[in-house]
Amino acid sequence: MHPARLPEPAVSIDTAHPIATAASIDSHYDVVVVGARCAGAATAMLLAQRGVRVLVVDRSAAGADTLSTHALMRAGVLQLRRWGLLDRVVASGTPAIRHTAFHYGNVVTNVTLKPVAGVDALYAPRRTVLDPLLAEAARQAGADVRYGVSMTDLERDDSGRVIGLLATGPDGQRLRIGASVVVGADGRHSRTARLVQACAERLGRHAAAVVYGYVDGLDRHSYRWYYGDGASAGFIPTNDGAACVFASTTPERFRREIALDVNQGFRRLLRQAAPDLGEHPGLDGIAGRLRSFPGEVGILRRPWGPGWALVGDAANFKDPLSSHGITDALRDADLLADAISASLDDRRDETDAMTAFHQTRNALSIGLFDAADALASHAWTSETAEPFVRAMSAAMSDEVTMLAAREAGRGIALASAV
Repeated sequence: MHPARLPEPAVSIDTAHPIATAASIDSHYDVVVVGARCAGAATAMLLAQRGVRVLVVDRSAAGADTLSTHALMRAGVLQLRRWGLLDRVVASGTPAIRHTAFHYGNVVTNVTLKPVAGVDALYAPRRTVLDPLLAEAARQAGADVRYGVSMTDLERDDSGRVIGLLATGPDGQRLRIGASVVVGADGRHSRTARLVQACAERLGRHAAAVVYGYVDGLDRHSYRWYYGDGASAGFIPTNDGAACVFASTTPERFRREIALDVNQGFRRLLRQAAPDLGEHPGLDGIAGRLRSFPGEVGILRRPWGPGWALVGDAANFKDPLSSHGITDALRDADLLADAISASLDDRRDETDAMTAFHQTRNALSIGLFDAADALASHAWTSETAEPFVRAMSAAMSDEVTMLAAREAGRGIALASAV
């Protein structure tokens, strides 16, 4: 049984932007999601499970890789478990993480994950594993998932409400698709956010530049974070027997010391923040296979307006040193799907439902956003870094406490964050 719908906007046909035929993409959906990675695919899956008619489009090819911090925090793992997808992540060969170590020079703090709510491990799947898994789950739930489709513009009615989008298909055909709601899940440089002029509610003051690659032969069951003098590093076990090894510093230092020779700069940062890791023999074969991110300040955007919404990095981009981006995406997809389905079902009006989503998103995000921004400053040494890390951990604990209250009605007890 499909829920009741908001009135469908009228969609006219013109020769410049003909409506796609039913053999390709239909002319109207309840929701069109722009972006089929973890935030967009999860949003589409959850909406489709509620009987909402959803189209997901992505300009990339199916299964394409992307820059990522990989690590899921506890709330993210619990979301996957609640959705029945954690077993698929495990079956892909993603290792279980039951230990975390924080290195401050020669001082090491060890944390063992406590089993809670049937979850006894964290996971860090490659995006080539997680994104297709979520997209397939969305397809199985009934969403129409299309790759190679790039949004070019939004359409609005006379009141300014978004009523659909224009796009280019894989063969260059121009598509015109109506929707009651368009969701931008198209990353930190979101075209959707630009087109709707979504305002920034919070901007970071700092940014961390990061270089990373994949190394074999490291501990398969532990996250490890290292904090040196103006540099940080770590490794995150992921798929195929490898760990994502990263090193981070300020954008200024990245431009000055790293950008011209990423391989040597990466090794220098590792030796500074994590001397033992910097000498690991597995690093010898990493030359030419490193990926880098020069750093961008975080941004928390207004996540909705008439006929549109934002989710994932499009709405909530934290510095990657938080390792919280995927968890944010899964959490906010759940919040947004609840709000949109409530609007379409006429249980509450759109403004009430989306305002509640907005307020909850902010309550769960601002503490984490500010803590991640402070950590990204690298304005600490190995002897003074611990308070910054503890602030990040405390913000995650606050997030989980808030989620616990929200999830109580679903019978899910969330644990304290690691």
